[in-house]
Amino acid sequence: MIWILYQLDLKLRKMMAIQHSTLDRVTSVLTSDHQASSDFDLNPDITLPAGRVLRDAGVLMLIEERAQGPFVYLTKRASHLKHHPGQIAFPGGKTDPTDTDQIDTALREADEEIGLPRTHVEVLGQLASHETVTGFQVRPVVGLLTRPFDPILERAEVDELFRVPLHHVLNPQNFSVEGRVWNGVTRKYYAVPFGPYYIWGATARMLFGLAQKVSL
Repeated sequence: MIWILYQLDLKLRKMMAIQHSTLDRVTSVLTSDHQASSDFDLNPDITLPAGRVLRDAGVLMLIEERAQGPFVYLTKRASHLKHHPGQIAFPGGKTDPTDTDQIDTALREADEEIGLPRTHVEVLGQLASHETVTGFQVRPVVGLLTRPFDPILERAEVDELFRVPLHHVLNPQNFSVEGRVWNGVTRKYYAVPFGPYYIWGATARMLFGLAQKVSL
């Protein structure tokens, strides 16, 4: 019996060490220099208008440490929305005039969309901004869930909240480049499917940027 308990304790310690190692790697790249990304990275044939004005936005890349390892939270947008219905996204949205910065935006939006109190989040840092095809300059804010919470979904915006193992989206080999026809032209984008969830577009591109940094 003592031997079994010892083995369980040893296994738990190894799992915790791997878990903290993963988070340490993520945290270490948040302080390094990042090159901004965009929805146009894979489509160099697109000519962006000079002098375009981008609107600020913030999203929360929320990580939770669980017994099985760290996970990242994602949402499935409501199917009735006019823009990007049913797509997978981070909690977040455009910056309001009352927001102090994009960190404030990400935390406020997470509270509104999934009922996450900002007091339950330790902000670890930020990733490079990402320009979307819809004209937003999105800043991904990486946060650690410090205590459990009961999700309350804003059904006008969110259909589902789910978790993906962090190691899945930190492995560049799990990403692929795919394409769809838009306005008669094939546009390429990153995708990182997980189970029934097709994670693609801006969300996948931001995750791919993190995966690249961590794997270096």
